[in-house]
Amino acid sequence: MTELGPVAWPPAPIRTGRLVLRESEARDRAAFLELFTSPEVHSYLGGPRPREEVEREMPEVPARWPGSFVVDLDGAMIGHILLRRATGHRRPAAVGKADLGYLFLPRAWGFGYATEACTAALAWLDGVLPGEPVVLTTQTANVGSMRLAARLGFTEVERFRAWDAEQWLGLRSPVPPVSSRT
Repeated sequence: MTELGPVAWPPAPIRTGRLVLRESEARDRAAFLELFTSPEVHSYLGGPRPREEVEREMPEVPARWPGSFVVDLDGAMIGHILLRRATGHRRPAAVGKADLGYLFLPRAWGFGYATEACTAALAWLDGVLPGEPVVLTTQTANVGSMRLAARLGFTEVERFRAWDAEQWLGLRSPVPPVSSRT
């Protein structure tokens, strides 16, 4: 995991109309276990990991690093957003750019939470790193993720084959920094 640069972390919680994006806490561990072991969540990510393995490896306070947001609805974690530097990416178009990743619990699907949370996380990124391009990768078979990418303003850069499936790499053009005029 590479940080996004000189970004103060953690930021104050980000509030949207229905959600709070915040740093993880010990109380989120059960939801992280569910996210990482859910067959539904991982149907396009190579399948779930064995619960015993995840429980053994997961720290008391999971996913506590720069760019990692818990998505909270009414005091309970429903998802996770990760913004990190795309360093180990195999696609040249992605290297060095911010990379958006997200996972939501199946009970949170279909209510617009992913769009709301990712929009807020991207707005935060635009404020702390103005002009930063962002990439997103998903399987083309993941219709929901493809729709979310379009709603968030990502456009196709390329398609490629990996993990026995067609992958889609999208780019969100940088939001130009606001210049101060006097």
